[in-house]
Amino acid sequence: RRTNMRAVTRMRGTIALIFANMLFAPLCEAQQVRTISYGEPEDVGMSAAILEGATGVYQEVVAQGDLVGAVILVARKGQVVLHEAVGMRDKDQGLPMERSTMFRMASNTKPVVATAIGQLVEEGRLNYTDLVREHIPEWDNYQAGFITIGHLLSHSSGLRISSLFLQPLDENPTLQSEVSRFGAIGAVVPPGTTYSYNNPGYNTLGALVEIASGELLEDRLKATIYKPLGMVDSYNHQAGHEMDGKIERMSAVYYERDNAGEWVPGGTPGGPVTYPFARASGGMVSTALDYAIFCQMFLNGGVYDGFRHLAQETLELMTSPKIHIGGEGEDASYYGYGWRLADGTYGHGGSDGTNAWIDPKREIIGLVFTQTPRSPSRAWAFDRFREIVNLSIKDQ
Repeated sequence: RRTNMRAVTRMRGTIALIFANMLFAPLCEAQQVRTISYGEPEDVGMSAAILEGATGVYQEVVAQGDLVGAVILVARKGQVVLHEAVGMRDKDQGLPMERSTMFRMASNTKPVVATAIGQLVEEGRLNYTDLVREHIPEWDNYQAGFITIGHLLSHSSGLRISSLFLQPLDENPTLQSEVSRFGAIGAVVPPGTTYSYNNPGYNTLGALVEIASGELLEDRLKATIYKPLGMVDSYNHQAGHEMDGKIERMSAVYYERDNAGEWVPGGTPGGPVTYPFARASGGMVSTALDYAIFCQMFLNGGVYDGFRHLAQETLELMTSPKIHIGGEGEDASYYGYGWRLADGTYGHGGSDGTNAWIDPKREIIGLVFTQTPRSPSRAWAFDRFREIVNLSIKDQ
């Protein structure tokens, strides 16, 4: 009977979502919800001269050798007013960074996976309060049994597993089989009490996407996020993935310098990939323009190009504080569901060098994509870039 009720609930959720989309489409057109296009800074109340200074930040750090290359993008009110490529995407081959360069997004994958979870909640297939053990039997024990989907999304699950997956992997591993192994370890502190950034928690969310949807993670993300939004250059990388022949557009990743102080590629396009399945803690490959579209959908309140991709209530839930990270007062930061929140903005970074922020008050999207994650200037350059972008707004 419980199984039948769950099926009925899912069906009702799906029908409600379909009708919401049908009813909302004309309203979206009337409100002229913004889609990403190119424009001039002055058209959206920004100073082109000051924005040149923002570009200069990355021209300087690349010229100094602190970064190999970067793609930067700023959009306001749906208008891309800055989109520049600086430096190299592959030094050894002499390939310049280009605006269409594809990046290893690492943890910038997390907001996308959290969005997929939100869509499944809207369809009635999952609930934020669901215990993980309801969907993954191996988690049905005292250590893992009290962890909810919401805990995983906010990094408050109590999990303290440091690696992406337990090593060595099982024979013929899948995302679901590897995630099931986390259940025997479970939480080491009570779930919901403290923040601790945890990649296995997000890989578990990816498995839940697969279980609830009946699709592989990448297939689900492509069907419900990438394709509907027009993110034509977004994938979830895994071993043997050719990405529709676009793999040569990927930037090399530079983790270390050699004895002469030159950056040495530690990850190259088409190089070895550790996992034979798409994961949810990272693994997304994308471009600045594609990710800007995803961010604009959030800035629009869940709507893009006349279609509602995420309910307003879901978006507000994802971008509201769930657990305190650090700092006090105006300097406090929090984690929501897939986003880090601070100073009235939300965003995320990736360990391979990508950063994104969304500022609802200023209607700003800012992206800085690099693949030199351990550059000593990376954090300074990003903060300075963001400061100059805000200074360029004339109508504050």
